[in-house]
Amino acid sequence: MMTTMGAVMTTQIGLSQRQKAAVIVRLLLDDDQVAGLDRLNSDAQTLLAQEMAGMQLIDRQTRDAVITEFCDRLESVGVTFPGDMDGTLAMLGARISDASSDRVRQADAISGRGDPWGRICALPNDVLIKLAQAESVELVALMMSKLPVEAASATFLALSRDRARSVAQAMSMTAAVTPDALKRVGLVLLQAADALPKPAIATPAADRMGAILNFATADLRDDVLQVLEERDTRFAEGVRKAIFIFGHIPTRVEPREVPRIVRDVDQAALIRALAATEPADQAAAEFILSNLSQRMADGLREEREALGKPRAKDVEDAKTEVVATIRRLQEEGQITLRMPQDDE
Repeated sequence: MMTTMGAVMTTQIGLSQRQKAAVIVRLLLDDDQVAGLDRLNSDAQTLLAQEMAGMQLIDRQTRDAVITEFCDRLESVGVTFPGDMDGTLAMLGARISDASSDRVRQADAISGRGDPWGRICALPNDVLIKLAQAESVELVALMMSKLPVEAASATFLALSRDRARSVAQAMSMTAAVTPDALKRVGLVLLQAADALPKPAIATPAADRMGAILNFATADLRDDVLQVLEERDTRFAEGVRKAIFIFGHIPTRVEPREVPRIVRDVDQAALIRALAATEPADQAAAEFILSNLSQRMADGLREEREALGKPRAKDVEDAKTEVVATIRRLQEEGQITLRMPQDDE
């Protein structure tokens, strides 16, 4: 037994670079410090596991020599780079434009070096819907399998009934797809997405018009909507859905978000907005008050009563300020608004 142990524990003077890496990883595993192994690609992880499986005992002298060499190499490093496109673009962050970042990712994916699915999963919903409506059901089924559940659901629900059935049936064939085939499908879909016409103005016209009318007076907003209804019913419907005014708060704002909104709104403006007299505005005011603590709600009611009857323009300006605060919080991702209903 001692002879065998002595033979195994002889000094390891001819370790390969892979074996040295295996020694370092083995040492780090004792301290649970190898959190970054999942960033290695599958081939590198396989080679590391194979090297570790073929090794048994390493003597102290060899261990110390490997550690010394590893530390010397670390000290000689002047600068490191991520080594892949995703890491590089993450490091550059906002210092590179979205257009440049998109072109770099496109070139990297088409060259075969990058994973196209990262870009596909980041595509806007309207682009995913266009792909799902135009490409073969087999490709669409694979796309649904790779997309996040929320994006896949939104895309699937936008399909016609017949196409949705066809895509659902094709989903059963996705289990046998190989990684190489999946990557090729991703490249096809990515090229199709890049070939779609890109409008010079990203925001849809109806959304822009709706955002403008959010800050218009009620009579001007109604007048514009009436004209649009007469000339372009479909566009008018889109504009109407994009409009978000004070009276929409009960149907668009989640009750749990009300305290967050109230904290950001100027209190004087909030009190004037709560004093609005239109039925829809009164309902919105009551919605806000009923979703605050009893003490805060009572305090706001008292201040509203003490305010008397404010000027109509002051009330309109206050309502606009409340809506602007809600929109800002939504754009910052701090709150989420409900989708508008068809009857709004």
